[in-house]
Amino acid sequence: MAQTTDITKQKHMNFKEIAAYSLGLFGFQAIVGLLNSYQAEFDANILGANIAVVGILILIAKIASAVFDPVVGQMIDRSNSRHGKLKPFIMYSILPLLIMTAVVFLKVPFTGAGLYIWIFVTYLVWSLAMTLGDVPSQGIASVLTPNPTERTNVVSISNTFKQIGFSACVVIVPVVCLIIPGGSKVFVSSGEKDTAMISEEYFWTAVLCAVLGCILFALIPLVNKERVPYSSGEKITVKDMLSALKGNKPLMLVIISYFLGFGRQMAMGIQVQAANVLLGSQNLVAILGVVTAVGSMVSMALCPFLIKKMGERNVYLLMSVYGFVVSVLSFIVGMLWFRNPESTALMILFYVFLFLIGLQFGAVTLMPMIMTADCVDYYEYKTGKRMEGAAYSVLTLTIKVCLALGTALGLIFVQASGYQADAAEFTTQTKDIIFFAYTVMPGILALLSTIPMFKYDLVGAKKAEIASELAIRREGRENN
Repeated sequence: MAQTTDITKQKHMNFKEIAAYSLGLFGFQAIVGLLNSYQAEFDANILGANIAVVGILILIAKIASAVFDPVVGQMIDRSNSRHGKLKPFIMYSILPLLIMTAVVFLKVPFTGAGLYIWIFVTYLVWSLAMTLGDVPSQGIASVLTPNPTERTNVVSISNTFKQIGFSACVVIVPVVCLIIPGGSKVFVSSGEKDTAMISEEYFWTAVLCAVLGCILFALIPLVNKERVPYSSGEKITVKDMLSALKGNKPLMLVIISYFLGFGRQMAMGIQVQAANVLLGSQNLVAILGVVTAVGSMVSMALCPFLIKKMGERNVYLLMSVYGFVVSVLSFIVGMLWFRNPESTALMILFYVFLFLIGLQFGAVTLMPMIMTADCVDYYEYKTGKRMEGAAYSVLTLTIKVCLALGTALGLIFVQASGYQADAAEFTTQTKDIIFFAYTVMPGILALLSTIPMFKYDLVGAKKAEIASELAIRREGRENN
């Protein structure tokens, strides 16, 4: 057998590339986070739509656009561009993503059915543009380096930035509204609101996020290199893709697990409403977002060390069970504080537990990315073919559908709670229902997501053996 150096000791990526990939994901997710957090509130508060109906329309649009994910995956796997297999598709997505992000936040004169058609169509087109960039930007993680250890570290760093980007809107929006004259009125829960001014602020915030986000997103194809070899231009049918996925049991376990935990991040979809109800102002959404995001960043920073000690599967199981326990405890603390709002100790505990909730999110944001890259290696090990496009199109499809399902479920809870955006005061019952959706429901679904992971076996010696064998095969092809 040919000899090869230990692939886990080889370094391929420099600081500039890691920074470009991380900042690119930050910019892309800042746009995604903006729509995930603020679109429903804009549609309800500015356009006058029913918030629960908006949640359902978002879900339907996501599912309708889901058919585009495997199409993009197929185009990637058939690509023969001299610029790489994935990078060109990121560049193709930037202009439509920029335009549609602004269009979603336009104040239109439609009412009734016309309004809901507008909301559905614009969000659907935005989702298609987002997919065109999402699939390759996630899939490129598997080809940046052939070293699985280096890949884990890079994915961990970049996904920390990704999580910060996803939460960035809760800081950007209030800041923009405070800068614009009269902007502080946007988030004041009073009956006197200038909706024309508010809609303008939403729009310019969207433009700002879109421009900055797309500039950063462009760094990925401009700076990064695709290092893992592949056979380009091969004709791959949808049937071939489905067959490949069916034959990749570890990937199927990752996807099933993600679907079972579909609402783990549903809190992001109702964060604006939660801030209004729990803290008294939408402008304080930054507090909710930042406290939880800090916990999430700590979690992802710790993940590489935990993975080294325990392996991806065990870290996923640990964080998921932890997420369930801490979410239930957070809800209990919140209920006590709502009934004793003068208690400083309960208020501090409330924020401490929000931070503790954030510690679980490494499992849902980081582990699927690492595991999917490992699954791509596993398929190459079995068949000699790499199908990053197919694997990551299924993952991104799953992520988007699950986010939409979680947001829709959260908004149904919001509607059931009796929430009104301009209410001067909210009842304890409304607070309990929204906080239950914010904490306990994600925790329950996190626990459910562990079931398939007990059968996932791309860990330890098996994973190392696959990486070493692939390195030998690639060296052999290069020598021939």
